[in-house]
Amino acid sequence: MTEAPRAQEPVDTDRLMERLSMSWGVYLGDFTLAAASEHLTASQAKALTALRRGPAAMRALADTMTCDASNITGIIDRLEKRGLVRREADPSDRRVKNVTLTPEGERVTDAIRTKMHTTQAGLSTLTTEERATLDALLERVFTCHPTT
Repeated sequence: MTEAPRAQEPVDTDRLMERLSMSWGVYLGDFTLAAASEHLTASQAKALTALRRGPAAMRALADTMTCDASNITGIIDRLEKRGLVRREADPSDRRVKNVTLTPEGERVTDAIRTKMHTTQAGLSTLTTEERATLDALLERVFTCHPTT
């Protein structure tokens, strides 16, 4: 005899927030270990990851990373010294410095992502359809919303 499918119980916001917190903790730990294997701090690796989307002005990068502009200067100084990023004057405003990844910075960013074994293993359990659903849900939940 086949059992009738049970209706899913609703999941409240508190449970989802706890699940996101746990997931973020696992992801961040994985990311931090992978960054350390490339002799980077998590903040340095986060800057590289943000720059993977394309060049950014120092101020915009600080905003993306939710840190003070003075902190981003130190992070970029250290990444530039290692040859992972370069600063370039903005063509429309020479006072603005844009930061871009170098080919070595791209390689290191890829290496970090590859070394995130726990995250890679978890995501590999998802089907193609589940990955598409997760992507759409994350996009919907974390699209920038005005703060109130």
